Amino acid sequence: MWFQLLKNGKKVNTDITNGEREKYVEASQNVSVERGDEIVVEKFSSTVSSLNYAKEDLPQKAKEAVDLAVEAGFDALFENHKNCWLQKWETSDIKIEGDVAAQQGIRFNIFQLNQTYSGEDERLNIGPKGFTGEKYGGVTYWDTEAYCLPFYLSTAPQKVSRNLLIYRRKHLEKAIENAEKLGFKNGAALYPMVTINGEECHNEWEITFEEIHRNGAIAYAIYDYVNYTGDKEYLAPMGFEVLLGISRFWSQRVNWSANKEKYVMLGVTGPNEYENNVNNNFHTSYMAVWTLKYTLEVIEYLKKEIPFLFEELVKKWKFNELQETARWTDIIDKMYYPRDEKRGIYLQQDGFLDKDLTPVAELPAEDLPINQNWSWDKILRAPYIKQADTLQSLYLFQENFSIEELKRHFDFYEPLTVHESSLSPCVHSILAAKIGYQDKAYEMYLRTSRLDLDDYNNDTDDGLHITSMGGTWMSFVMAFGGMRVVNNKLTFNPFLPESWKSYGFRIDFGGAHLEVKKQRELFLIVNHSDVVVSATVWGTEHKIAGNSTLEIKK
Repeated sequence: MWFQLLKNGKKVNTDITNGEREKYVEASQNVSVERGDEIVVEKFSSTVSSLNYAKEDLPQKAKEAVDLAVEAGFDALFENHKNCWLQKWETSDIKIEGDVAAQQGIRFNIFQLNQTYSGEDERLNIGPKGFTGEKYGGVTYWDTEAYCLPFYLSTAPQKVSRNLLIYRRKHLEKAIENAEKLGFKNGAALYPMVTINGEECHNEWEITFEEIHRNGAIAYAIYDYVNYTGDKEYLAPMGFEVLLGISRFWSQRVNWSANKEKYVMLGVTGPNEYENNVNNNFHTSYMAVWTLKYTLEVIEYLKKEIPFLFEELVKKWKFNELQETARWTDIIDKMYYPRDEKRGIYLQQDGFLDKDLTPVAELPAEDLPINQNWSWDKILRAPYIKQADTLQSLYLFQENFSIEELKRHFDFYEPLTVHESSLSPCVHSILAAKIGYQDKAYEMYLRTSRLDLDDYNNDTDDGLHITSMGGTWMSFVMAFGGMRVVNNKLTFNPFLPESWKSYGFRIDFGGAHLEVKKQRELFLIVNHSDVVVSATVWGTEHKIAGNSTLEIKK
């Protein structure tokens, strides 16, 4: 650390006393002042890590960094800092006219996301609290892939989101070790629920061993990235290697039920952590089957486009394509999903309808939040859902379900959802918008965007909910903007909340930088680049020439 005091523009030359203790350094200097004097404190400090330097070199490297900062001076450093943030806001800002609370909420979330992760180092990831609190210890969850990746895909250079995927590829060998500890073989990979270096850091068995849907989130992130960017080069070797390990895990994790004459998935915990050790959680099973399907698609692509590299990967991973894919196909064709034919919905898990299905709205106010007022025995026997579970699959795979199916599921599950996870409101906001429940979409958006500002869950003192802030961005762009990328093509089904005059957001897609605006009677896409972009708006495809504006009245 380097600092100096200036009194009325002149350096103060009194003695400086330095001190240090655990995780703390200080320097003090005495100065006499009178009314009207101006005191300026100028301080430069540096943080260096053994991630980048040998431990014995850290003191010298820290001093060198401080010396460089002092040489540059505050004004130059601040100008550089300001320009970096201007670039971030130019690509990620969201503007809302007519709703100060909503505007404040979304910008607060965007700022925290940009401040937390820069994507410059593929060894690093995003902690649930970022740098705002020590709860969770800075570890990585599946939240990154499910809720943060879409933000960086749309608003940051492609390298940023790619590095989030590379982080998981670097941990593949550890994921295989994790699976081996549980008895899995042949390169099956189970990614950890909580990690820093690829090893499992969680200590609750019902999470560590059973909340395995996280493997599906990591597989889906590969699809999400390739679908958005078109970067199929990532599939070989890195993407395929991860998908192969996860597919091998799913193949071994299911078992054949002679009673049902179907494959089943026993003893799991879904995203709703108010249920443990259940059989045939719909979301987990659906993600498993989807992963197998996608891996088969990737294999066909690699065999066609880069057969020599694929053959090398087959040898490296001892992949018995004929035998292994035959089992995958059988699982895909014969997977069991619990279903209530009378209601026309998939059930969260076996036995869900045996619960007392009293809606959350009928619970006494003093019972909420239930995670602070009920025993775990009572919670586990109740029907109440912490966050989107079955609806998580319907959100991810909206195109696989009709609007009527989405409505039936939403109408059944949302009234039973207590939204006591910060990750819950965003998914419900997106689905509500999809099925035309615009007031509910707005309600859920406000809840997610102001979760920490208004301390909805009475836990902000532990730190901000950084990963759910990615969900806030999703709920805006995907709910109000109705944005989806289907088969590498942009689609929009936008609407404007009644209390707003207009909104606008920016995205990068297909080499173009687009500004999307919704006014009361007008929808606009401004192409701020030379690249021609296709976009489907309200079901009609449009070509947007470089440096031009698409205007649609509605």
